[in-house]
Amino acid sequence: MPFLTVNDVRVFYRLEGRDGLPVLVLSHSLGCDHSMWDPQIADFLEHFQVLRYDTRGHGASAVPPGDYSLDQLGRDVLDVADSLKIDKFALCGLSMGGAVGQWLALHVPDRLSGLVLANTSPRFGTPEMWEARRRAVREGGMHAVVDMALQRFFSPEMLAQGDPYAQSVRSVLLGTDPAGYVGCCAALRDVDYTSVLKKITVPTLVIGGDQDPSTPWVEHGALLSRGIPGAKSVHLPAAHLSNLGSPRAFTKAVLDFLQPASPGDPFQEGMRLRREVLGNAHVERATAAANDFTRDLQELITRYAWGTVWRRPGLDRHTRRLLVLAMMAALGRWEEFRLHVRAAFEHGIEAGDVKEVLLQAAIYAGVPAANTGFQIADEERKKLEPGEIKT
Repeated sequence: MPFLTVNDVRVFYRLEGRDGLPVLVLSHSLGCDHSMWDPQIADFLEHFQVLRYDTRGHGASAVPPGDYSLDQLGRDVLDVADSLKIDKFALCGLSMGGAVGQWLALHVPDRLSGLVLANTSPRFGTPEMWEARRRAVREGGMHAVVDMALQRFFSPEMLAQGDPYAQSVRSVLLGTDPAGYVGCCAALRDVDYTSVLKKITVPTLVIGGDQDPSTPWVEHGALLSRGIPGAKSVHLPAAHLSNLGSPRAFTKAVLDFLQPASPGDPFQEGMRLRREVLGNAHVERATAAANDFTRDLQELITRYAWGTVWRRPGLDRHTRRLLVLAMMAALGRWEEFRLHVRAAFEHGIEAGDVKEVLLQAAIYAGVPAANTGFQIADEERKKLEPGEIKT
């Protein structure tokens, strides 16, 4: 398992994704661990190399004795990045992770390319509140605060439905070492950045949850949004763990902020993406076949379909491929369907995924459409070498 020893503390981390992409560090909430970010990972990995870690006192990281400070939590992240030779990175932190993000922005702004502060605050409640919580955990363990925490983390509807994210977080919370939880409570008890927010120069997005009882917008998120020069803000219909309450909207907000539209020519970017999705051979054939009459249409497709819509971060490439297959089957555009299903198989889409799309089409677009789609998909599937067929 990947561990690093920094500041005399063993820290568990996961570094995922392709070398050469910009790095995004994810910092979790009090009482959670790195798995809190699971719903975001597939989408983030299309654009970033992602570094997750367990804050000291949490998850698989060590639990040093005593109270912790935000200075320690911030330096842990910095030293992990240094050990992995990561010079510059964006950071997305939620709640306690957002406090770590503020520390980094104030102390090492040159290391940050962007900052997302979700459901967090420059000042978390009163010392009396934190001392009462610390005392409860010392005396009763994590069971003393689990119900209170879950009611803050998730909406009543998610809890009533037995949401799997809520169940997973409950297990992580109960498995957290009380000493580590109490130590991190001390760090949050002592933080107060309200008077220095104006010094943050890193491009910042503040995310708030409209149903968040822990850091309601007016008393917390709004302070960050107003206090940090040029900060942008997004409100989500979620409780404290907004990345789990509104996972798709959260992911889109982060990607829209950290991955704005490229200033490059949409035609050139579209041509690059078209080649990645459909393959060089098809694009070369289409380009060679273009003439003075058809060339404008090819440019329109490249610029607006591939250079604009396909580049939007709101849907991952896998989902867009399946949507195209569903739409082409429903409309009976079989030449396009064959082109896209062939490219899908060649680029890792599994036959089972295509099968589910066509079964859905059978119900909503008609059995004849699905029948033709299955026939074409099976023909293209069988063209692969036997060892390459994905079932």
